[in-house]
Amino acid sequence: MARYDGLPIYKRALELVVFLEKAVRHFSRYHKYSIGERLRQTSWDVVVLVVQANNTPVARRRERLVALRDKIEEVNVALAVAKELMAFSGPKPWQQAARMAVDLGRQSEGWLKSAILSPES
Repeated sequence: MARYDGLPIYKRALELVVFLEKAVRHFSRYHKYSIGERLRQTSWDVVVLVVQANNTPVARRRERLVALRDKIEEVNVALAVAKELMAFSGPKPWQQAARMAVDLGRQSEGWLKSAILSPES
């Protein structure tokens, strides 16, 4: 099994999970169990997809990376909905989560591009 805990994208994804777990605690009861649960689960899915992509042979990694990119986009959409619903305790937690998600998206796009351009694929 390939090591994934040193990957910058893994570290960033884990930071997002921890941040959202803490942020959702401050959501109202209704939002905590609706959009909060969606945010929590989707961010966990991102971490799992990073690990799976890293452990997949390079020749077949592209499909996992596309799934990762799509899941990060799902996080971004959930964050936008949470912002519109005013679920976050203020603008700063939302901004920080959004920055982290955008950074993850950039990293996943770079990984996907390198997988597409890789001679092994």
